[in-house]
Amino acid sequence: MIFRLNEKEIRGTSAVNVVRSLEREDKEYRHRGGPIRQYLIWSLNRLGGSVPARELDPTDRLEDEALALDYLLLLDEYGVGKMIGTTD
Repeated sequence: MIFRLNEKEIRGTSAVNVVRSLEREDKEYRHRGGPIRQYLIWSLNRLGGSVPARELDPTDRLEDEALALDYLLLLDEYGVGKMIGTTD
């Protein structure tokens, strides 16, 4: 999977891997390595001006991989990032 954010391409074998890479590179996030849901909530809250409020509440019913993929697709949908494709 390849995702572009701020002109940088992030590659991973799964959506969780891509989101973890985004987490590691985010200098403002202080809880690296914690639950992925915690990072997603934090990151989505920072996007309040770019993404409608109804989209900012990650569900507890999804597994981490599905939640991470939804997050990346949401960033793509609202023009914050871009889903480029998959890795071979």
